[in-house]
Amino acid sequence: MVRGKTEIKRIENATSRQVTFSKRRNGLLKKAFELSVLCDAEVALIVFSPRGKLYEFSSSRFHRKTTKPRGDRSRTSSIQN
Repeated sequence: MVRGKTEIKRIENATSRQVTFSKRRNGLLKKAFELSVLCDAEVALIVFSPRGKLYEFSSSRFHRKTTKPRGDRSRTSSIQN
């Protein structure tokens, strides 16, 4: 089954918008991980939710080269290779 193109515009329904954000965020984090493994690339990705929660991914080599920010870590979700 072939899907049509999705029109890129703001989703007005808050629940649908949150669900879409979560699914796309997870897909983006997965793609970043795959890129780092398949291509032996150093990858870092930072995503902020609409409410300001931080989600991040960094490949293990990239993670060692950077320092973690100091501050409120209670709003952070981190995924590392």
